[in-house]
Amino acid sequence: MKLEKNHWLSNAYLVFVFAVLYAPIFYLIYYSFNSGGGMNDFQSFTLEHYQAVLGDTRLIGIVIDTLVLALLSALCATIIGTLGAIMIDFIRSNRRKQFVLGMNNILLVSPDVIIGASLLILFTFIGFKLGFWSVLLSHIAFNIPIVVLMVLPKLTEMNRSMITAARDLGATSSQVLTRIILPSITPGILSGFFMAFTYSLDDFAVTFFVTGNGFSTIAVEIYSRARQGISLQINALSTLMFLFSLILVIGYYFIQQYQAKRLNQKNAENDLAKGVVL
Repeated sequence: MKLEKNHWLSNAYLVFVFAVLYAPIFYLIYYSFNSGGGMNDFQSFTLEHYQAVLGDTRLIGIVIDTLVLALLSALCATIIGTLGAIMIDFIRSNRRKQFVLGMNNILLVSPDVIIGASLLILFTFIGFKLGFWSVLLSHIAFNIPIVVLMVLPKLTEMNRSMITAARDLGATSSQVLTRIILPSITPGILSGFFMAFTYSLDDFAVTFFVTGNGFSTIAVEIYSRARQGISLQINALSTLMFLFSLILVIGYYFIQQYQAKRLNQKNAENDLAKGVVL
C-alpha cells in the first residue's frame, strides 16, 4: 500500500513538473493562432501570423543563417571535441587527466554572459570584425566542452583489448582510430553533435555579445522584436522553432533506438559465434 502511494505521488509530481515546464509554451502556441493583437483575449482562429512570418524575406534569411551557423558550429565542435576527448582519455597520468577535465568543465559552468563578454574583448583586442565568423568561432568554442563531455563516457566503456589486439596484428594508428575507436564511440559522437546543434540554435547571450551589424540569429531577432512590444508574430516564430526542435528530438530518439537495436543484434551474433566455437 505504501509503495502504491509513493508511486502515485511520484507520478503526480512528474505531471506537475511537466505542466510547469510546458504550460507557458502551450500558452504561447495557443495565442499564435489568435486573430487579435494581444494575448489577453482569444478572438478567433487565424493563420495570418504564420503567413506574415513565412512572407518576411528578412526573417527567412535569418532562419537560414541560424541553421547554417548551428550546423557548421556543431560539425566543427564535434570533430575537435571528439579528437580532444580521445586525447584526454589516453592521458596516462590521472592528475593531468583530472586537470584537463577540470579546465573543460569550467567552460560548461561559466555563465554565458561572462563567456560572451570575454570573447567580445578578445575579438576587439585583436581587431577581428564582428559578424558571422565571430559568432561561428564563439559557438564552436562553447560547444567543444559539450562534445567532450558526451564522448568521454563512451571511450570509458570501450573494450581496450580490441585496440591492443589491432596493434598486435599490425594496425596503424589511423586504422585503430577509424576502424575501432570511432565506431565504438559513434553514439557519443552523435549525442555531442545534436547537443551542440541545439545549444547553438537557441543561444542568445554569447551571440548577443559577439554579433555585428548585418548578421543576426533567431534568438537575437526574437529578443529585438520583443523589446519593441508584444507581437503575435513572435509567438508564431517561437512555435515554429519549438516544432523544429521537437522534430530533432524525435529524430535523435529513433537514431538512438536504431543504434541500440544494431548493438543488441551484434552482441547476439557474437554470443552465438562463441557458442558454436565451444
